Amino acid sequence: MRARVVRPQVVAHRGASEALAEHTLGAYLEALDAGAEGLECDVRLTSDGHLVCFHDRDLRRTGSRRGLVSTMELAELDQLEFASWKNPWAELDDEAPDRDSELVRMLTLRKLCEVVADHDRRIELAIETKHPTRYGALVEKRLVELLRHFGWHRPGGPARVMSFSWVALQRVQRMAPDVPVVMLIERARHWPVVKQVLEDGWILGPGIDQLTRHRSFGSRLARTGREIHVWTVNTDAQLELCRELGVTAIITDRPAYMLEQLDG
Repeated sequence: MRARVVRPQVVAHRGASEALAEHTLGAYLEALDAGAEGLECDVRLTSDGHLVCFHDRDLRRTGSRRGLVSTMELAELDQLEFASWKNPWAELDDEAPDRDSELVRMLTLRKLCEVVADHDRRIELAIETKHPTRYGALVEKRLVELLRHFGWHRPGGPARVMSFSWVALQRVQRMAPDVPVVMLIERARHWPVVKQVLEDGWILGPGIDQLTRHRSFGSRLARTGREIHVWTVNTDAQLELCRELGVTAIITDRPAYMLEQLDG
């Protein structure tokens, strides 16, 4: 393990998702108000070709109904709200303020990019493409097209692409070689295979649970000299481990708390 301690970038996992419903515009605005330096999102493709910020394949957990994101058009998804699951008793609170429907509807990646582009300070965007999916390579194709629209395919752009799929990251690198990519690593035991397929400059993205359970795993990653972006860091002990490893970025449900711990 490295002896040095660094100050990692604080990236809001699906927005300020401990406080507000994940992947909603409200959660991302809350994270920005807290001072988050980056925003993380998962993306899926609707049946009519729109990239939306959503983690699960289906709507049951956060959309409170049946249905697959990939089989629905954006107009259908736009009729739903995605915050009630977070606070199911909100309707019984007579003193709760009226909720702005735009803050709790399905969020498109384009809208999130507009928020980032219009912000008064630099905000980085970590975008995870979800696989397997019925649309395969079309997800990365649509993503790169959107990055090009914002001019973020050039060196120094604020966006990076993450995936557990090595093939997906290769696609991004072929289409937009200047966009940084992050190879997500789900299990420490996968590392011997993963390290054989890494391209030059790829960032490593291990989960904090694996770094905690397998301390030598973190040391091996640190010795590669590559950037390390860790998910999902929510406790003081997890943050301290990341700092000891020289982690470049932490992805957290608690951006306000982590910023307080780092900057006082």
